[in-house]
Amino acid sequence: MTILIQFLVGLLFGLGLLLSGLSNPAKVLNFLDLAAIDKGAWDGSLIFVMIGAIAVTFTGFRLVLRRPRPILASSHLLPPRRGLDRRLVAGAAIFGVGWGLAGICPGPAFVDLGYGSAKAILFAIAMLVGMATARTLAARRVTAATPALSNGA
Repeated sequence: MTILIQFLVGLLFGLGLLLSGLSNPAKVLNFLDLAAIDKGAWDGSLIFVMIGAIAVTFTGFRLVLRRPRPILASSHLLPPRRGLDRRLVAGAAIFGVGWGLAGICPGPAFVDLGYGSAKAILFAIAMLVGMATARTLAARRVTAATPALSNGA
């Protein structure tokens, strides 16, 4: 039952991306191109999508976190750290630059794969390689920070 609910939520999310235009890289790039405001070519319609997403997320988190545990899980899965650090800022910057250059972010990339778009396929491959690289580097950092156990321990 849980996997069916996950599938339906993912399907709803994908449909929302399609209906809002967030899966259309040209629309996203027209939104991000603030220089187009002077030319009258700027597409600000995605502001409403973002405001709606923020409102739903803000309300949803408030409601969900009041519960002792989620309906379909044994505990809430929240990030262990709070606040800004170099990794968070660097990740946000990489995400923003990638979104600005390609007009695609991870959710819409998977929706766009359904079109068979070469740009979406290349983006998804680059995203997966980047995720694997980040995981590998994080594992190396943890290994390097862990003191070696002595044979006498």
